[in-house]
Amino acid sequence: MTEIQNSDVLRKYVAELVGTFALVFFGCGSAVIAGKYIGFLGIAFAFGIVVLVMVYAIGPISGCHINPAITLSMLVARKISAKDAISYIIVQCIGAVLGAGYF
Repeated sequence: MTEIQNSDVLRKYVAELVGTFALVFFGCGSAVIAGKYIGFLGIAFAFGIVVLVMVYAIGPISGCHINPAITLSMLVARKISAKDAISYIIVQCIGAVLGAGYF
């Protein structure tokens, strides 16, 4: 692989890590920290806004799966390769753990 291809692959994986981190940190964080004040609607808005922002921020880079279930469905539909799916799932899990670890 050329250096440009390597950096593009790395960019995709970092984008998925950051996206999953943001989803867990802000979405779950809103439920944990402010859940009793903002209620279910506020928590839903927090998740929705995070997904919306991530679609615009990382969608063009990685497709903005930010969830292993979405990645698995893309693999089953043959929209991504098995290598990419496995790598996405690994970095998504790392991002989720990092996002949850900040509480």
